[in-house]
Amino acid sequence: MNATPCDHEHLAELSRALERFGRCVEVLDDWGVRLAGVLERGGRLLAAGNGGSAAQAQHLTAELVGRYREDRPPFSAICLSAETSSLTAIANDYPADELFARQVEAHGRAGDALVLMSTSGTSPNIVAAARRGQRLGMEVLAMTGPLPNALAAEATSVCAVDAPYTATVQELHLVGLHIVCAALDRTLGVGASRTRRSLEDLAG
Repeated sequence: MNATPCDHEHLAELSRALERFGRCVEVLDDWGVRLAGVLERGGRLLAAGNGGSAAQAQHLTAELVGRYREDRPPFSAICLSAETSSLTAIANDYPADELFARQVEAHGRAGDALVLMSTSGTSPNIVAAARRGQRLGMEVLAMTGPLPNALAAEATSVCAVDAPYTATVQELHLVGLHIVCAALDRTLGVGASRTRRSLEDLAG
């Protein structure tokens, strides 16, 4: 096992991963465009993760129910990791893999979006949620660590961070969530998001 990077080496590791993160940017921008379509027509976004990824899933839903930068209408977004009463009831009565999958089945509908976050891409309860979402006809968007992994194999679209450390993967997942939010707002005509795509649209 590699030693944990500390102080300046932590930043150096993040910088190296960031150089490889460019391949995810177009994927994430596309997610924002897709989610704008889902949410604007009255669809719902569900999100889930474990541990630090649970906090990031909740960060995403907060940006959608509240706002990212500029004011806009609120959208339906539920963080399954934050539903404490449901989580404890399911954990008490069902197998561990059902923790998120049962909530997906309860709240998800065909055409809705499901964002799942796992730094390893192997969390059984997240993989089970992806499978349940696919079965329901949801669009399953996965944020993971390095490929290959089980979650990526079950997803409609994947942003896989190529980094060996959980902390680095989580840091870039947060960057990715903000790229998604900016693209969603741009697609909805909210604010002025100066991205390459918006500049290309103006030039065209």
